[in-house]
Amino acid sequence: MELTVRYFAGARAAAGRSEESASAGRCLDELLDELTERHGERLATVLKAASFLVDGVACHDRRAPLPAGTTVDVLPPFAGG
Repeated sequence: MELTVRYFAGARAAAGRSEESASAGRCLDELLDELTERHGERLATVLKAASFLVDGVACHDRRAPLPAGTTVDVLPPFAGG
């Protein structure tokens, strides 16, 4: 049971990839802990400032379970307007 994590802009650079799989069934906060363990402090810094979409919808409940097949988009702050 997996979900997909997609990285954009600075998050892609920090993770060293544009997409990866992770275990489903946990909440966003737990997923972010796993991603930090995988990729280190550089990605952790980006994750602290990032916004997250879960299946295209802004995530407001970081404790809600993420089921298998979910796509989580990691969107760091963007410059400009």
